[in-house]
Amino acid sequence: MRAAHAFVSELECVRLLPATSRIQIDLFGSLALTGKGHATDRAIVLGLMGELPDTVDPATIESRFSAMLDTHELEFTPTHSIAFHVENDLRFRKGESLPGHPNAMKFSAFNSEGGLVASSVYYSVGGGFIRKEGEADRNSATQAVVPYPFSSADELLQLGEAHSLAAWQIALANEITWRPEIEVRSLLLRIWQTMEECIQRGLRTEGILPGGLRVRRRAFILHQKLTANPLPEPLAALDWVTAFAMAVNEENAAGGRVVTAPTNGAAGIIPAVGSYYQKFIPGASSEGILKYLLTAGAIGILYKENASISGAEVGCQGEVGVACSMAAGGLVAALGGNNRQVEAAAEIGMEHNLGMTCDPIGGLVQIPCIERNAMGAVKAISACRMAMNETGEHKVSLDQVIETMYRTGLDMQTRYKETSLGGLALNIIEC
Repeated sequence: MRAAHAFVSELECVRLLPATSRIQIDLFGSLALTGKGHATDRAIVLGLMGELPDTVDPATIESRFSAMLDTHELEFTPTHSIAFHVENDLRFRKGESLPGHPNAMKFSAFNSEGGLVASSVYYSVGGGFIRKEGEADRNSATQAVVPYPFSSADELLQLGEAHSLAAWQIALANEITWRPEIEVRSLLLRIWQTMEECIQRGLRTEGILPGGLRVRRRAFILHQKLTANPLPEPLAALDWVTAFAMAVNEENAAGGRVVTAPTNGAAGIIPAVGSYYQKFIPGASSEGILKYLLTAGAIGILYKENASISGAEVGCQGEVGVACSMAAGGLVAALGGNNRQVEAAAEIGMEHNLGMTCDPIGGLVQIPCIERNAMGAVKAISACRMAMNETGEHKVSLDQVIETMYRTGLDMQTRYKETSLGGLALNIIEC
């Protein structure tokens, strides 16, 4: 959606949109193989219509896409529409790839005579970030001098020790480079509110998920059972965490609004662990949530800059594994742990997700993705508790496990990296 929106914006910027009478989109690599299951076709069409993920009304996506299929007309602006035949103009080039990234898409605009007006290639590099061929990542912050620059966990720890700052304080100070602190805090609370709203929608919505696998929503049923039991069993907290995580990822599977943290396929873990903190930790506060999100974000930066958060590049260890690591370290911060414990928890969270493949059945983000988020959230809480109960140095550093994850991903066969050509996707009958 972001790439399609960017392409139309560029056409407008150079005043080529009025000359455009046809647009063709070619999807390559993982996007071609899993695009229909991932609703990539709908995202592109809505992006061409001017929508963005954080502002589009999810409830209107299906009706607007269906209207386009009926009319074969795509509306760029209220005054400019073009003919659009999705079967010819949106092509899934299965078996073909582009060198820049496994998630590649090419947009081409043509005039009424069939002449090429403009063409651009974009890569979806994970976490909602896009990169135009020949340019740096879009959506990333403009390069600026931050007060506490770090490119590794070791540097983050050193900064904390030198300046007597927690990891969340370092992250906050760096964010203030671009906007006032009050705005940073407001935006973080908006992100958290969006996560909470997503959980609540998932918990109160029942039915069958779209896509053909006939996967039943289970968060609704689990939520009913938990709220009906006045005397919860000792491990009920983990059932709540499961319900929270599954609620988010069922919303994702249904095309609802989720926070990409760090990816849509792994979007349930950070909200679930944060909700665990709010519901089950005495004295939980909004300040604790801010510490949680800031610390998780700092950990996520380390993975994005030194490895990958793209399932198409390194498998699900780069999605659920990274989310687990982020949530584990963030929870330590919310609970008042120190930087060494944050680093240890983040390392444990990833170490026990190493080698995880991305093999969604039918290209849908449903099996095994929904349950995998629940398991990742529980692992994050366990990693936090392990780290905070330790007293000595741990043997494997976060930097070492990030490097290991990346090398493992590079060694992984392509069929296990979001292609739906191996693993569960190959061995489970789609019915």
